[in-house]
Amino acid sequence: MASRARPDLVTALLAGAAMLASPAVEAYVFCCDDDGGRQVCADVLPAQCYGRAYRVLNSQGLVIREIEAPLTRDQREARRQEERQKRIEQDRIRSVRLKERALLETYRSVEDIDAIEARAIEEIDKDLTKATRFKERLLDEQSRLRQEREFYKEGDLPSELARALNDNELEIIAQESVIDSKTRMKEAIRERYASDRKAYLEILDRREALFRR
Repeated sequence: MASRARPDLVTALLAGAAMLASPAVEAYVFCCDDDGGRQVCADVLPAQCYGRAYRVLNSQGLVIREIEAPLTRDQREARRQEERQKRIEQDRIRSVRLKERALLETYRSVEDIDAIEARAIEEIDKDLTKATRFKERLLDEQSRLRQEREFYKEGDLPSELARALNDNELEIIAQESVIDSKTRMKEAIRERYASDRKAYLEILDRREALFRR
């Protein structure tokens, strides 16, 4: 006949198995400094630590986490401003790097910048020369038309002559606008390539400084 296990032995064996199966629970200690600068610790967050910075320690007494004190409204605003300035600075650095990469991909050397600028200025000068010569012809025509108008001081001005004078004046205004636009475009081109040249030289200087280190 099979023997029956004693109830107290079965209970002990089950309790031991349960202890082996369940993982050990890590004990934590919460510490902070009170108003007097004294350290206050407990296995739960002490009341003296409410609204303060505190530390979480493991069973070996090592700090495993530090919790900041809640920020005041002024501190929160200061932090937002600091983060905003940090983002602005990061965006500025990113923009500078993108521009530097674009410059290095666009130009092979400072001489390359000079050559491209010269070609752009040459095209503008061609348009300026053309517009200036056209305006000179219009001014000659205007002089002739005004002389012809002198014959009609005492009478009515013929409609064809009046229309020719008006068209001539409008054409002169249009060419003056073209000349002004091309002149400003030429100045903008010089400013642009001067800026590119300066930035390109700064990149080369920084690289040379790195190589010298």
